[in-house]
Amino acid sequence: MLIVHHLNNSRSQRVLWLLEELGVPYDIRRYERDKKTMLAPPELRAIHPLGKSPVIEDDGLIIAESGAIIEYLIERYGAGHLAPTTGTPERLRYIYWLHYAEGSAMPPLLLKLVASRIAHAPMPFFAKPIARKIASSLQTGFVDPQLKLHLSYIDETLAKTGWFVGDTFSAADIQMSFPLEAASARGGSHATYPHIAAFLERIHQRPAYQRALERGGPYELLS
Repeated sequence: MLIVHHLNNSRSQRVLWLLEELGVPYDIRRYERDKKTMLAPPELRAIHPLGKSPVIEDDGLIIAESGAIIEYLIERYGAGHLAPTTGTPERLRYIYWLHYAEGSAMPPLLLKLVASRIAHAPMPFFAKPIARKIASSLQTGFVDPQLKLHLSYIDETLAKTGWFVGDTFSAADIQMSFPLEAASARGGSHATYPHIAAFLERIHQRPAYQRALERGGPYELLS
């Protein structure tokens, strides 16, 4: 049986959701983040050298990276569902959003988290003003403008049909869910970006999304 190595509050929740949408049987191996560092436990390195999640095992294959996992699962188990036909303009847009999620959308969100951690990290009193100045400059000078740029672009895209590829729900929407949920957790996107807020509401109501939450456990992204 296909195995999902599932880390709490992580990108692996998307994999569970996709499998529920496809109706593919799977087993879960659970891992918990370190409560102090919030890092994945070292046991994950026994599965993949980087010790990250998500990772899946299927017929002797070890596959990491959310986008690669989604492409693999769609190709092997999709049976034509949740992805446009190969060779069409829709397929190109689908591939674009699969890669955009981690390649473009996530870096400024990660930097926002890092800046927040720097500003509030324990350190000698004389270093705090310097660290906070650096964190503030990073956030106001780069992170916030980048987030505005990307979230505006995404909101305008969703305004057209409500989904990322045409007018049909696809695995690209599953892939894009993580950065948008992270954006909501790390500063709120609901008031400024109504189409993102509506997208999140729609996906949260999907039965497969809810089943994935039941199997994966509580899901709360770092903020």
